[in-house]
Amino acid sequence: MSRKYFGTDGVRGKVGEHPITPEFVMHLGYSAGKVLVSADWHLAQGERPAVLIGKDTRISGYLLESALQAGLIAAGVDVYLAGPVPTPAVAYLTRALRLQAGVVISASHNPFEDNGIKFFSGDGSKLPDETERAIEAGLDSPIVTMSSDRLGKAKRLDDAAGRYIEFCKSSFPYDLDLRGMKLVVDCAHGAAYHIARHVFHELGADVTAIGVEPNGLNINDGYGATKPANLQKAVLEHKADLGIALDGDGDRLVMVDAAGTLYDGDQLMYVIARHRHAQGLLKGGVVGTLMTNLAFEHAMRHLGIPFARAKVGDRYVMELLQQNGWQLGGENSGHIICLDRHTTGDGIISALQVLHALRANQQTLMQATAGLVMYPQVLVNVRVSNAMDCMAHAKVCAAVTAAEAALNGKGRVLLRPSGTEPLLRVMVEGEDGVLVRQSAETIAGAVKEAA
Repeated sequence: MSRKYFGTDGVRGKVGEHPITPEFVMHLGYSAGKVLVSADWHLAQGERPAVLIGKDTRISGYLLESALQAGLIAAGVDVYLAGPVPTPAVAYLTRALRLQAGVVISASHNPFEDNGIKFFSGDGSKLPDETERAIEAGLDSPIVTMSSDRLGKAKRLDDAAGRYIEFCKSSFPYDLDLRGMKLVVDCAHGAAYHIARHVFHELGADVTAIGVEPNGLNINDGYGATKPANLQKAVLEHKADLGIALDGDGDRLVMVDAAGTLYDGDQLMYVIARHRHAQGLLKGGVVGTLMTNLAFEHAMRHLGIPFARAKVGDRYVMELLQQNGWQLGGENSGHIICLDRHTTGDGIISALQVLHALRANQQTLMQATAGLVMYPQVLVNVRVSNAMDCMAHAKVCAAVTAAEAALNGKGRVLLRPSGTEPLLRVMVEGEDGVLVRQSAETIAGAVKEAA
């Protein structure tokens, strides 16, 4: 049975429109609670399962938190409320507190009008598909509130931020520090606004924080990993050594060097992989996605590091890492997973792994990425009603074949339907930037004709 509501990153949508309504979210919480109650046979007699709820800084978080809490309590589940914390903090705290599940109320890098619900299992990883299907199946049944003596309780977790700050710091070597380093940290007015700067400051850095004044409406608005212009400007203004940008829920990372140059997920993952490989600490290889720059794949081959591509989405990166028994993977968007440090992608911890490599080797970001010369990559989004039909259209197939022939093995073409919008994404990359641009526009034109 396919999932109706759960996508690659939980349930997401525009607030007030199905499924992101208080009625649906309460029912979702109730159904999840019933699945947990039925699954947790190992709990002692009379003991209730417990769930942690965290959220980002969207104004709708208050609404959805209350609805989710009500549904869980009606199902007989205790609730711990962490307030605004990054998504990876919920994964960590769920595992550290030995709870049965964690829930994040966030739409990540999306604008404030959107929101979503994402679940973690008790071990801090995303829920298995079969558990998500069981929760969805329960949505067809009405809410039947437990008797009063079996209702869950709610408790505020007051030290959530402090616990997570210490966890992040523990991922950085004890024999290194950040003293003498000047950083600008951009928190996107999101969930890490009261956390990220403390991590880097307590490790010794001189920190200037931007994007740390959330008002419920400004998350990801002009700041953060998807909008780095203000970070680049601030790094130059403050004459900082580096800039670090997170997204609204704190699991995505991009960085800026002292010259204002932007470094994406592929480049940052290269720094981590190269350092770990040189130290003999890289277990197996590295997982990227279909969108990972071809230059990264070639750089891994040059270093003798195995490389594999997963479908786009950190869920699929995680699946391939686990399948191969590897520890490092990520996306060019800035989702980086270091399984020896955390069970999920974490922007702060990923930044610390990059800083570890730079400090240990006494290098700048430019020096550390000198062996990775990124290929020009052009992405064109074309609005279509049926992406799969367009991909199979004769004109589109002919345009792709012609582009691949022109690239002559020195580039690649990728057509990918969007998982969240009625779009077909046309991506072309290669050594010749002009040819790459022309090829992408030609294929996109063929898709528009086919649509």
